[in-house]
Amino acid sequence: MSVATLLNYTYDDYVKWEGEWELIDGAPVSMAPAPTKKHQRLAGEIFMALNHTMQEDCALCEVLYEVDWKVLEETVLRPDIVLVCDDEHEAYLTKAPKIIVEILSPATAKKDETVKFDIYEVEGVQYYILVYPDDLRAKVYTLKEGKYRKVGDFTHEVLAFDDLDCTLTLDFDKVFKKFRK
Repeated sequence: MSVATLLNYTYDDYVKWEGEWELIDGAPVSMAPAPTKKHQRLAGEIFMALNHTMQEDCALCEVLYEVDWKVLEETVLRPDIVLVCDDEHEAYLTKAPKIIVEILSPATAKKDETVKFDIYEVEGVQYYILVYPDDLRAKVYTLKEGKYRKVGDFTHEVLAFDDLDCTLTLDFDKVFKKFRK
C-alpha cells in the first residue's frame, strides 16, 4: 500500500497549507511554479473581455479570477477564470461555474486536459475553455446531455454564449491580438 492511499486530506486541511495548492480526491496537488507573465496577461485579457461584454441585466453572475471552488470536502480546485451565478458564499465557490477557463502551461496541461476535464464535466460546468498560450488558440467544450462536446478551436473567432442566463461573448481575436507577432 502506498503512502498516497493512506492520506485523505479535506478542505479543513487545505486552508491551513502555505503556498499554492489544489486538492483532488483527498490528494494535494502543487500549483507551482507560478504562472508565467504571458499566462497572467492572457488571463487578464480574457477576464476583462468576459467582464466587459456581460450585460447589465446579469446582476446575479460575476466573472472571477483564481477563486477556490469547493467541489467536495476532498476536492478543491482553483480555475484561472470562472463565470459563476447566484453563489453568495464569500470564501469559496459552492456551485458549479457556468464557464471555466484554464490557461495551460507545461506543468498543468495534462491535469487540465484530463483530470479537471472529467471533474468539470461530472459537476455540470456548462463551458470549459482550454487556452494554449504558445499557439494562441482555445479549445471550447460545451456540456450536452452530461458530456462535453467540442464547439471548436478558436483563434480569431467570437464565441457567443447564447444558452446562459447572461448574454456575453468572447472575442478571441481581441484577446490574442496583443500576443501575435
